[in-house]
Amino acid sequence: QVQLVESGGGLVQAGGSLRLTCAASGRTFSNYFMGWFRQAPGKERGFVASINWSGSDTYYADSVKGRFTISRDNAKNTLYLQMNSLKPEDTAVYYCAGRRTAVGSYDYWGQGTQVTVSS
Repeated sequence: QVQLVESGGGLVQAGGSLRLTCAASGRTFSNYFMGWFRQAPGKERGFVASINWSGSDTYYADSVKGRFTISRDNAKNTLYLQMNSLKPEDTAVYYCAGRRTAVGSYDYWGQGTQVTVSS
């Protein structure tokens, strides 16, 4: 299995930027389709972005399209989420996740990192 550890969260003012990092270990990172999810207080966890094994294809939730960028460095076993033009509604715990297949549920999850955007 693969172990995932997120970092990079914090407190930022609206309009600011953060970059989240997800470090993977345990298995060949390039074998995993990766995604970012988030969960705000009182809400269900929801999809943010995903990326295929090579990084050539990316997918975004409408709410973050044009502001967030997902990327990966397979040589460093690392997944990234660059978040620009942050809004208070982006406040949530952000999780990275991985799966072996292009579709279906994610098998592996990190512990999450808190992002708080103040107005």
